[in-house]
Amino acid sequence: MSYYTKLKPARIYKITLKHHVMFWLIYFLFNTFRWGSYFNDYLYSLQTNLIGFPIHMSLCYLNLYVLMPVFLFKRRILFYILSLLSAIFLMVLLKFNLTYFLVSTDVWPEGPEIINHLTMNYIVDMMIGELYVIAFVAAIKITFDWLEENKRLTDLEKIQLETELQFLRAQVSPHFFLNTLNNIYALSITNSNKTSKVIIKLAGLLKYLLYETRKKRQTLENELHFIENYLEIERIRHGNKLVIDMNISGDIHNKTIAPMLLISFIENAFKHGVNKNIDKVKISINFKVKKNYLYFYISNPKPQELQEEGYTNTMKYEGGIGLENVKKRLTLGYNQDDYILKIDDSGKNFNVKLKLKVV
Repeated sequence: MSYYTKLKPARIYKITLKHHVMFWLIYFLFNTFRWGSYFNDYLYSLQTNLIGFPIHMSLCYLNLYVLMPVFLFKRRILFYILSLLSAIFLMVLLKFNLTYFLVSTDVWPEGPEIINHLTMNYIVDMMIGELYVIAFVAAIKITFDWLEENKRLTDLEKIQLETELQFLRAQVSPHFFLNTLNNIYALSITNSNKTSKVIIKLAGLLKYLLYETRKKRQTLENELHFIENYLEIERIRHGNKLVIDMNISGDIHNKTIAPMLLISFIENAFKHGVNKNIDKVKISINFKVKKNYLYFYISNPKPQELQEEGYTNTMKYEGGIGLENVKKRLTLGYNQDDYILKIDDSGKNFNVKLKLKVV
């Protein structure tokens, strides 16, 4: 089953034939017993309802599936009102004649007087009664249509968000490997004996990317192990030029995180803090789990030319897709209350602090 098939919108609010039959049957029984009790004549009530309900149903379905789509939804309001009133009037005439000839000459026993011929009071009262039934049924249909449309839009939005998340996650892998391959290339042109070690480490990272990052969430343990392998590659490459101060504290077991989320911050630190500085560089990384939250911190020096020029503009410093990607992934993959991201580049160092829910 494909990913998109699993997210196919479910039509849980669709009205089926079964619902139509149940609705009219319950309505018919309720009306029959109601008027039978009122007249103390259940046979008469049954006969009049057998005449009246086909008329109710005809008017309701004519309104729902013909008049509303043809006139009301196209904003031809006057035509809709005239057509509906005309249809109701004709059905009232039909109801009068069927009741008079098939049931009783007193066609309106609940009325203020004996009616055995058409009167304005009878026509107006019957039309209002039909309008009540039509409005009641239309309200039910519109409510269910709204619920179904709302569910469809919600599912569509979910699909769009998940699709965008997949796209963003897909961006991380080539971006990550581009940087890592550049590292290997830098080692190879100097014929460094470290190249083979880096390639072996890279193979391990590739295995993780291929098999462990397809899920929406990955265990924090696996993600930290992946980061440690990446840091080992950077240590091999830079040697004594690089000092990595990394600390992990708290209970990291049974915690989950979006895969390849933190690596973007770490890559950014090496891309700008290490690769663009010729002096010895220190990268500070801290992972602290407290209750259901991960407190992540990373600090790296800015590129030397930016330190000298005094830039404090984050956008000028960031570059590439790394940090913008992770910001979007946080927005799409987590609730607003599940994370706090702070980026500070006011001094000579670039600092990132992230509080993230890792339940």
